[in-house]
Order: sequence, then structure tokens, then C-alpha cells
Amino acid sequence: MNVPLLDLKAQYRQIRAEVMAALESVCEEQAFILGARVADLEKDLQRYLGAAHAVGVASGTDAILLSLMVCGVGPGDEVVTVPYTFFATAGSISRLGAKPVFVDIRPDTFNMDAAQVAERVTPRTKAIIPVHLFGQCADMELIVKVAASRGLAVVEDAAQAIGAKQHGRQAGTIGRLGCFSFFPSKNLGGFGDGGMVTTGDAALAERVRMLRVHGSREKYLHEMVGFNSRLDALQAAVLRVKLTYLDRWTEGRRRNATRYERMFQDAKLQDRVTLPTTDPGNYHVFNQFTIRVQKRDELRAYLKDKGIGTEVYYPIPLHSQTCYRELGYRTGSFPVSERAAREALSLPIYAELSDDQLAYVVDTIAAFYSRH
Repeated sequence: MNVPLLDLKAQYRQIRAEVMAALESVCEEQAFILGARVADLEKDLQRYLGAAHAVGVASGTDAILLSLMVCGVGPGDEVVTVPYTFFATAGSISRLGAKPVFVDIRPDTFNMDAAQVAERVTPRTKAIIPVHLFGQCADMELIVKVAASRGLAVVEDAAQAIGAKQHGRQAGTIGRLGCFSFFPSKNLGGFGDGGMVTTGDAALAERVRMLRVHGSREKYLHEMVGFNSRLDALQAAVLRVKLTYLDRWTEGRRRNATRYERMFQDAKLQDRVTLPTTDPGNYHVFNQFTIRVQKRDELRAYLKDKGIGTEVYYPIPLHSQTCYRELGYRTGSFPVSERAAREALSLPIYAELSDDQLAYVVDTIAAFYSRH
């Protein structure tokens, strides 16, 4: 049996006619940059997320970069975030000449340990970026409380968490700004790169709109120095089709997570496999189903040989990356993140998986540990 980590072809087969019709309409219009298609997607996501404003941009990375820019982050500033995340989170900080200041993660959720945030804040701190990793929100109540007490902006990296909620509030609408990615592997993925910034602040939204077109509101009149971060109409057309299916696909992922939990328990693998934990009050959308395992790399190789796709998110924490040696961190600085980098393994979780495929994954993992 073959079980890929993600099967976008299975998803596409369900929606092919609608997607092709949407793409053909854009081609007939011959209007490809921003325009009505992007504006319609922005309105759709405002309604879906309950956000006052949504601004389409070229990628999730740009969403973070633009959000930090409108918060005034620049050279000499510090931004608190986690070392266990995709590089774009910290890279966007560095691109503005600011310094990423890392806080370790919790061992159960892989998200920022909010209890450690206050001690990392200094007079140079300008913002906090909690990452809603793998599809569930970080502890926003405490993070927002710390930020409010110090006058800091909270920029949510919700790239993996569209549709996730905390106490009923949507990821990306709790902080000052929210950042989303439409990379194809995301729960709402386009046919290429794309991103979105959400905010409840009209002035910030307008600044993002300006910055995404070289700091301009009127053609050839530049009030700020921005750059090119425009969302394409073709991507917006695809995403509008997919958005109508998002809740259905999310429930499929959540259903598969529940089935995994039952199957792992039935296989009596609790001493070898640590399953994902969902915080009380969180609605987890399972962009990834990430377990902790012993002999991770050996298990991954075994699963590959048996036709099962997996991925390691993330094998090297950011504080251990070559480009961040100058920050002065060393091995042991963030032990929880370092342990996660050794143990974490993401399994197939997409909505179209069958029960037989899920069972095959668990049975194959059980077979590995019966020999090890």
C-alpha cells in the first residue's frame, strides 16, 4: 500500500471542474494582478475569519514581513518568537535589521511557552510573534496580556492554522495582525505561493495595502518605500473555490486525528509514541499530525521503505542554524525545541485518507517497534 504524506491530486479530483472554470474566467478577463478576484477573496476571508480587514499578499513570508513593517520594526529592535518553526518567522525579523529573541516551546503542543515570554522582553522589544504550529493556537491569553502590559504588538504566525480557534476566536484575529500562507501544502493551499494579512486596525490594513505595491496608493506616487507583494488573480480564483470546501476538509483531518488516536491506543504503542495534545479551548485543524517517537530517523526510513510518506518539521531549530550563530545561543539553550527536533515526525493526515490507509500507517509503526 502507498500512503503519501499529502495527496493533492486526490483533493483536486473533487474540485477540478470548479477550479478549471474559475481559472478559465480569469484567463478570459486577462486581468492577473490584484483586481476584483483578489478583493473578493479578501472579503470572503474577512467573513470566514471574522476579521475587520484582510489584505492579500504574495506569500506567507511577506505577510509576516509586511506586518512587522507596519508595526515599525526596524534596526536595533527585538522581536520575541520561537526557535522551533519554519525559517520565515525569524528570517522576516532579520530582514528588517531587527533581532529575533527566542523563547522555548512547550513539550506537549510544540507552541511558544507563554510563561517564559515576559522574561525575554527588554526595552528594545517591539513585538511578539507566536506561531500556531501544526494547526492549533499558542496560549494567546497570556501572550496578549504580556504584550499589553509592555506596549508590544502581537503578530500571529497563523500560516499553518487557518480555521483554528481559541475559545471561539479565530487564529489570526486575536493579536494586532495575523499572517496566513496559501502554500500548496496548507489546509487552504493555492496553486503556488500566496498569503494574507488580517487585522482589526483600518490604518494598519491601509499601510499593508500600500507597502504591497511599492508604498503607493496612487499609481507612480510613492508615500512609503514598499516592495512588490501582490497576490495574483489566478491564485485568488483557486483559493475562493477551495475556501468553500475548507471546513469539510478540516473536519476530515480532525476525524483522521481521532482515528489515529484510537488506533495507536489499540496497538498499545503509548510507551513508544507520544500523540499530539490539544489545549483546552483550542480547535485544532491538524495541518500536521506530529508525533514524538523513539528512534525517529530509523522509523522514518522504515516507513519510507513500506510506502508511507512522512516529514520532519523541523530537524534543526533556528538558534542552531549557521546564519544565527552570531546570536550567541548554543546547544542546550532551548532544550525542549532541541528534543522536538530529534523526536518529531509528521504522519499523513489529509482528509481523503481511508481507514485502511490509517490502519496501515499504525500497523507499520507497530511492526517497526516490535523489532526494535
